[in-house]
Amino acid sequence: MLEKRIIPVQLLVDGRLVKTVQFDRWRDVGDPVKSSAVYNSQYADELIFLNISRDRRSVADLQKLIKEVSTVCFMPMAMGGGITTAEEAAFLILNGADKIVVNSIAYGDPSVITKTADTFGAQAVVVCVDVRFDEERGDYVLYSDCGRRAQHVGLEEHVEHIIAAGAGEIMIQSIDRDGMMKGFDIALTQRVMAVSTAPVIAAGGSGNYEQMKDAFLATDVSALACGSLFNFSDSNPIRAKAFLSNHGLNFKKV
Repeated sequence: MLEKRIIPVQLLVDGRLVKTVQFDRWRDVGDPVKSSAVYNSQYADELIFLNISRDRRSVADLQKLIKEVSTVCFMPMAMGGGITTAEEAAFLILNGADKIVVNSIAYGDPSVITKTADTFGAQAVVVCVDVRFDEERGDYVLYSDCGRRAQHVGLEEHVEHIIAAGAGEIMIQSIDRDGMMKGFDIALTQRVMAVSTAPVIAAGGSGNYEQMKDAFLATDVSALACGSLFNFSDSNPIRAKAFLSNHGLNFKKV
């Protein structure tokens, strides 16, 4: 059985760590460097940093953060938020990021995915897909620009396009479940898994270990990304892996 991963997600606004609820209101939850040091001691498999500042997003801000986090954290790091060119993606990787995360640019200029994958390998490119369920349509709608702009492309079609462009990993994020701690959107994850030939990370909804178990077992997803679970409870990656290992899930030994 392939090894599963548990990945803390760190959302950034003006250099501070925040946690959102359905991509809307958010609260400050601390210092990203101190938080990363804690995750390092708790054997997280990777870290994902996303700059979600609405007014100003710069890869220079992420580059500064990489330098600071690298002194306390020794695991793979993925960085994203506002990447618009292959040159910006390369800048982050050359300055310490193991992977980059793109979202909005994947709709308008997928060549950024291709150029980055061609230069650094597909494993260095994560494409995040933010999704909200539309009750009137009875289907999922994809969003860019921090959940503010609806995109007129189907879920499966977009997943196939970004994989063809060179994405090495897909991060599927439920806007409806974000910060709600009510469990992952298993139906959404299953749809992505059905068409994706790349590993899939599911995000949005982590509230307890039972929910994580259900998501892993029902979808065979490669990884779960968690924010609120680790920010607002005494849960941590060590305890999560111990619980999940008892249900036949295999994690990297550290």
